Amino acid sequence: MALKKDYSSDAKTCKVTFIVKKEATRDAQGVTIAGDFNSWSSTETPLKKEKDGSFSVALELEAGKEYQYRYLVDGCRWENDWKADKYIPAPFSNTENSVVVCIPSAKELKSAEKPKATAKKTTAKKAVKK
Repeated sequence: MALKKDYSSDAKTCKVTFIVKKEATRDAQGVTIAGDFNSWSSTETPLKKEKDGSFSVALELEAGKEYQYRYLVDGCRWENDWKADKYIPAPFSNTENSVVVCIPSAKELKSAEKPKATAKKTTAKKAVKK
């Protein structure tokens, strides 16, 4: 499992890619994510199954906040993210929730401010017949 974060240039949003590795899914048919960002809906946010057997989804989240979440595998098995930023006790069960922290560090803010590299357009010169 893994988290990838990419902050917008104004650091107001954070694109978080949630990844569940194949080893964690035990050949699952489907994985969804439930959390603060979708009112803990166990059906609203499915992850896409990748060719390598992992599952992933990218969500745009408001920066400056922390979000609790868990994965639901095949509609019956709850899993935490092995690479979550932290874990906190779940309020309604005897377990913990994963937490993604969308509060950019100074390093992440600097990185977000840098302009993204763009590919240069090149034009081919036409051969001139004489």
